[in-house]
Amino acid sequence: MQFSYNTAGSCATRIDIEIKDGFIVSADFIEGCAGNTQAVSALVKGMPVAEAVRRLKGIACQGDTSCPDQLARALEKAVGGI
Repeated sequence: MQFSYNTAGSCATRIDIEIKDGFIVSADFIEGCAGNTQAVSALVKGMPVAEAVRRLKGIACQGDTSCPDQLARALEKAVGGI
């Protein structure tokens, strides 16, 4: 399944995600801090969706969210909540 999520409150403006059988195939951030977003993408590749949400949800950067937190929110929305 492919899913695009428009972010709010982070440097990235959108995250394009591919999920297969409950695992993250890819997570591509549009905009944002290239090094950080590429690192997050590489780290979650192959990870179960629920585990990524558990690890990333609630991480704050400039306020009450961040690119990793937005990824967690996007994953939750993509799979209908966890």
